[in-house]
Amino acid sequence: MADLSAAAKPAVRPVTPYFSSGPCAKRPGFSLEALKDAALGRSHRAKGPKAKLAEVITRSRAILGMPEDWRLGIVPGSDTGAVEMVLWSMLGARPVDVLAHESFSQAWATDVVKQLKLADARVLDAPYGRLPNLKDIDFSHDVVLAWNGTTSGVCFPSGDFIPADRAGLVIADATSAAFAMDLPWDKLDVVTWSWQKVLGGEGAHGMLALSPRAVERLLTYKPAWPLPKVFRMTSGGKLSEGIFVGETINTPSMLCVEDALDGLRWAERIGGLPGLLGRCNANLAAVANWVEGNARVRFLAEVPETRSCTSICLAIAAPWFAALNAEGQAKAAKAVASLLEKEGVALDAGAYRDAPPGLRIWGGATVETSDLVALLPWIDYAIDTVQAEF
Repeated sequence: MADLSAAAKPAVRPVTPYFSSGPCAKRPGFSLEALKDAALGRSHRAKGPKAKLAEVITRSRAILGMPEDWRLGIVPGSDTGAVEMVLWSMLGARPVDVLAHESFSQAWATDVVKQLKLADARVLDAPYGRLPNLKDIDFSHDVVLAWNGTTSGVCFPSGDFIPADRAGLVIADATSAAFAMDLPWDKLDVVTWSWQKVLGGEGAHGMLALSPRAVERLLTYKPAWPLPKVFRMTSGGKLSEGIFVGETINTPSMLCVEDALDGLRWAERIGGLPGLLGRCNANLAAVANWVEGNARVRFLAEVPETRSCTSICLAIAAPWFAALNAEGQAKAAKAVASLLEKEGVALDAGAYRDAPPGLRIWGGATVETSDLVALLPWIDYAIDTVQAEF
């Protein structure tokens, strides 16, 4: 174990202290000049602005390597809106298994069980830091999961547990996984994300990707409940194809659209998906090297293969912290995050409000590894400094 003698105040600070898990840090070198060509004051249905919306779709597809027969559209309400559209539009045709292992996947379980009130629904849960038992999944059911638990730092290491001949749909909330993890498109049927995560875009807009099997469900199944306008993806028994070519259901922010395009062009400049994955994995490796042998902290994710490279969640493991009761641990963890913010070295780095007390450090592609490396000694310093208060 590493020496737990008080850490000295570090001399080096991160150049960019933005480690929030959403909205996330802007890309390196970003300035408002990048948005000078935004189609402000224009109708989003006019030719030029609509072309920009379509460009977000085409560039996203290309970078992610999405199969040609999938559809991708821009929808309202960020990733949450995209997931809700799918749950309310597609579920009910088959029994449902919801994998709940952190806050957002637990929210989808609440939707399925308490809002939609589906009788044939099972919740396969697990505590923060673990995945549910994947052997318990019934793939004759529809399956709802979060590919990367943004609030737990736990992700699925691969799609090997999903059978190719599944009867149900696999619906994946991938908001903190898209552009950071190599998604197994052949094992998924619905994938959602937002602009505000790995590419550092602005909030309020979601992305919804549908496989041919998901489209078939929309065309052959009608839910027993009414759907609000922003959830409707069909009309007159046909798919609303306009959604998937830039004709959004409601009015998007063209300023956010321009920002999304800037992030996508940056991704292309750094080598596309391999470049993005390389940056994310380098960030995780830097944190893992520091955690190894460090008696002050540990990963919340217990299994190394399930550790997220984006929402890196850390539990405080120092003996003095472990000796506190639950209320004391919550106060101490908050004090550590507050000290990091006061020093200007890490903003918004506290654990999610429903998660165990600790820290959550965003390691997505827009974060420079050098900034993460500079931050880590400050976490040691903050934990040791806060100890005196408890």
